[in-house]
Amino acid sequence: MKIHEKYMSRCIALAKNGLGTTYPNPMVGSVIVYDGKIIGEGWHKKAGEPHAEVNAVNSVQDKSLLKKATIYVSLEPCSHFGKTPPCCDLIIKNKIPNVVIGTVDPNVKVAGNGIKKLIEAGIHVTIGVLEDECNELNRRFFIFHQKKRPYIILKWAQSPDGFIAPLEKSEKKPVWITNAYSRQLVHKWRTEEQAILVGTQTVIEDNPKLNARDWHGNNPVRLVLDQNNRIPEENAVFDNQIKTIVFTKSTNAVNKENTIFEVIDFKQNIATQIAQVLFQHQIQSVIIEGGLQTLQTFIDANLWDEARIFIGKLTFGNGTKAPQISKSIYEKNAIGDDELIIARNHD
Repeated sequence: MKIHEKYMSRCIALAKNGLGTTYPNPMVGSVIVYDGKIIGEGWHKKAGEPHAEVNAVNSVQDKSLLKKATIYVSLEPCSHFGKTPPCCDLIIKNKIPNVVIGTVDPNVKVAGNGIKKLIEAGIHVTIGVLEDECNELNRRFFIFHQKKRPYIILKWAQSPDGFIAPLEKSEKKPVWITNAYSRQLVHKWRTEEQAILVGTQTVIEDNPKLNARDWHGNNPVRLVLDQNNRIPEENAVFDNQIKTIVFTKSTNAVNKENTIFEVIDFKQNIATQIAQVLFQHQIQSVIIEGGLQTLQTFIDANLWDEARIFIGKLTFGNGTKAPQISKSIYEKNAIGDDELIIARNHD
């Protein structure tokens, strides 16, 4: 492995510690190297808190070594004032002579300006080390800024005979197709993505909380389709405990502190309208966890980036058929006796 790639791999590994906590910021890792040794490292932990480069510089015990060091960072250092000062200024102030960057920031507030500022200050800048891996790391952030919509993940569980639900059920709760390990993994995912969306029937039939009960982390923003305001007020999604956005045809309902009603035209492309509203709410990623109709809405619009499909052991014989996608399988995993297929949409 080339030396730059070695340290950039470490940056990526550090950055992943921020998955689910940095929104709306990207995940970024940084390593400072002097004389073939790492003398400082850090990652961005939470929006509003110090960036990766700041944490890396602060971790260096002998600051005099910075003038002879190289700083590696998985994403272009910022050049603008947000909730924190520009990282470029910190690098320039500490006279770090070499900067190695994984990929350019797609955010128009940065987008090459950080690199330009460093070069103008006389710093030697290397760009594009493990670029594909750095882009993959922040695929949510890149999709959000480049396509002006969130990164969209479809998720469902199906029986080996191809059904996502039985023909009939007796109680208002989910029929579990998958094992406990798969269900816990789904709760972990909820802490990693910014929002989760379900349709009207799922809420009425299952009364889900849509929170992360089985994993420590942030709860996602709850998104609910309710065209004709059919969901009873006593349902869990209206408990006002978690930010909830309800998509409806028309409403006389009053927004509460944590419950917001958004009017969309259900006769037009629903998936596109939802994506536009989520962009306005600065939501960078969403799990579509609804029933067949909700999932199919996004599939028909070809508006999805990733599909996570569990295949359990429980068979139904009949019921609601699972969605069909033309998928490019990215990976397969065994979760106990369940199978998890992850597909990517490259269109």
